[in-house]
Amino acid sequence: MFYYSTNKQSPVADFKTATLNGQAPDKGLYFPKTIPVLQKEWLNHIESASFEAIAYDVIQPYVGDAIPKTILQNITAETISFPIPMASISNRISSLELFHGPTLAFKDIGARFMSRCLGYFAKNIAKKITVLVATSGDTGGAVAHGFYNIPGIDVVILYPSKKVSSVQEKQLTTLGNNIHALEVKGSFDDCQALVKNIFSRHPEFPSLFLTSANSINIARWLPQQFYYFFAWKLWDKKKGTPVIAVPSGNFGNICAGLLAYASGLPAKQFIAACNANDSIPQFLKTGLLEPKPSIPTLSNAMDVGHPSNFIRILELFQHQLPELKNILTAYSISDAETINTIRNTYQQYGYLLDPHGAVGFNALEKYFRHHPQDNGFIVETASPLKFYDLMEPIINDVMPVPAHIQHLLSLPKQSRIIENNVEELASFLRKM
Repeated sequence: MFYYSTNKQSPVADFKTATLNGQAPDKGLYFPKTIPVLQKEWLNHIESASFEAIAYDVIQPYVGDAIPKTILQNITAETISFPIPMASISNRISSLELFHGPTLAFKDIGARFMSRCLGYFAKNIAKKITVLVATSGDTGGAVAHGFYNIPGIDVVILYPSKKVSSVQEKQLTTLGNNIHALEVKGSFDDCQALVKNIFSRHPEFPSLFLTSANSINIARWLPQQFYYFFAWKLWDKKKGTPVIAVPSGNFGNICAGLLAYASGLPAKQFIAACNANDSIPQFLKTGLLEPKPSIPTLSNAMDVGHPSNFIRILELFQHQLPELKNILTAYSISDAETINTIRNTYQQYGYLLDPHGAVGFNALEKYFRHHPQDNGFIVETASPLKFYDLMEPIINDVMPVPAHIQHLLSLPKQSRIIENNVEELASFLRKM
């Protein structure tokens, strides 16, 4: 498999090169030259296949011969070594729970896969690899834990000051060793812009091999297809083809779902469930893509005004808006609606949604008002436990905080505050 840049000014790259580069030299995102199509027979027998077998079959065409079969099988097995269940909420809506991994969020899957791929590639690289990543909350924790103590790799995490939950902050700032957390005085979009700026100045850091662990990196983005196929394995086929609602911020998650759909995944419709950051819902209405400054919300991991991965969605549909709108619907959900959804779902069904899942649930309910015969599921991207201090006043109940979370909260924060200034970040990197 080869990958081209969405800016179309860089040479094509194989999986190894694209993973190590992170971003293409022309500042575009890597995109597969061809989309593998899964056989109908494979899909028809998916219920009898293991998660490990499904994951390997999905990812192998994208990896090609860059990683030997047995090693890739081990990587996929380690990536999904925790439960990924589908829970029923109501008679029409289920929840694909992606929060049973080590950092209680869906990004564990992509981060674990990428860390192990980079660990394999690092063995043949003389320089120490430095992974540079921006986070709005969950990516940082997943990347920190995924890369912790992997030989030959340092991780630098940029996160917006005072805009992540207490649990999220502890997950990305308490490990130390090869994990370095930088608290940026700004927004997630500012953090993301700093990362992109550094990559454009790559030659200034001759001692470092820089790459990214955001979903702009194909090794982070591509394995997110896994759980959409897992969902089809778990889905009650008597309910018909599902509508899939995905909490969306940087659009890497739903982009992976749409890629899976292009490969053959049955789906009736995808719902991009956004918070007040509504650049994409507005685009689908007007045809005008206008990035905006990010707006802080309760669903903080989705506070993205300029979603990087949307260019991949446009590329997947050859920039044809009518074709995209046939499969993708988007809604913007307010904080007030998010709170009401958390409260009502807890009271009515006994199911506790985190703020991101609540955005997905509300968006799916909105869609069902116009499609009363459909059924579907939300991609529940994070555990409510990550937001326990926010959740308890909403549900008027106490959430038991597990011992491992209590221990995490007691650990000292290890981070450095920096200005929203690329020179300050560059200075930090030169000293590594």
